[in-house]
Amino acid sequence: MQIAYALLITLVSACLLNVGYLLEHSVASQAAPLSLRRPVASVRSLLGNPRWLLGFGAEGAGWLLYVGALALAPLSLVQATAAGGIGILAIMVSRATHVPLSGGERLGALLSVVGLALLGVSLLGSHGEGSTSGYVWISVWLIASAIAAACLIRLSRVIGGGPAWGLAAGILFAAGDVSTKMAVSGGAANVAFLASLIVFYAVGTAVLQAGFQRGSALTIAGLATLLTNALPIAAGMLVFHEPFPSGWVGAVRIIAFAGVVGGAFLLSSRTKAAKPHQTRVEPELAVSPT
Repeated sequence: MQIAYALLITLVSACLLNVGYLLEHSVASQAAPLSLRRPVASVRSLLGNPRWLLGFGAEGAGWLLYVGALALAPLSLVQATAAGGIGILAIMVSRATHVPLSGGERLGALLSVVGLALLGVSLLGSHGEGSTSGYVWISVWLIASAIAAACLIRLSRVIGGGPAWGLAAGILFAAGDVSTKMAVSGGAANVAFLASLIVFYAVGTAVLQAGFQRGSALTIAGLATLLTNALPIAAGMLVFHEPFPSGWVGAVRIIAFAGVVGGAFLLSSRTKAAKPHQTRVEPELAVSPT
């Protein structure tokens, strides 16, 4: 029953997070170019807008619920459930921009819903918390995440500005999620991960806002959500050694994970959304977030 409560909390969290993303995008896409080298000025330009503050408040409330869910359930299960939230984002963006979802996006929404339903069925099996691989491997995971995000930003002009920044934000948020799981796992030593979760979430938020100036809400937030959910699922199994059920229950869970991640991928590829306000891109934006 505790796991069921955790997944219900996660769904509410996903709704709030995506409402926040949509509101933040509506402001950031019209704002003056944001600079990671001038964080104070960039933050002030956003904090002065009530609509952005409302979006950030919704995102913050969603994150607090997410932390509560992590305290009740394994990381991989919580993230798999959260991945279905991109379907909610797709519907909201379609309503807001008056651009109907494509066939691929409708398929993505269906896959997300089916994946969530199958995930519920898979809870019939074991779902223990597992154990960590030790602080060294957790640190390696976090450092690798920071390097990967920095490389994506450096190569944004090659990969594509919007998608690269969205992917970088997703990697940073995923590292923040791993840090959060460690911080709520108990133990005095794990309190140290509070610092890393604050840094990863703060820099990830800045990168996401810069990404919103380069693409649609569904593309940028969709790609960020994809990695934010997919990477912690992998971390749950590889780093936290969360047990996986055997037999048909294990097979159902694999299909469920594939469904929610596949659905998120299809929904993140939206290209028909209205173009955001074009802002001048400063060369200094392409800097490492570390």
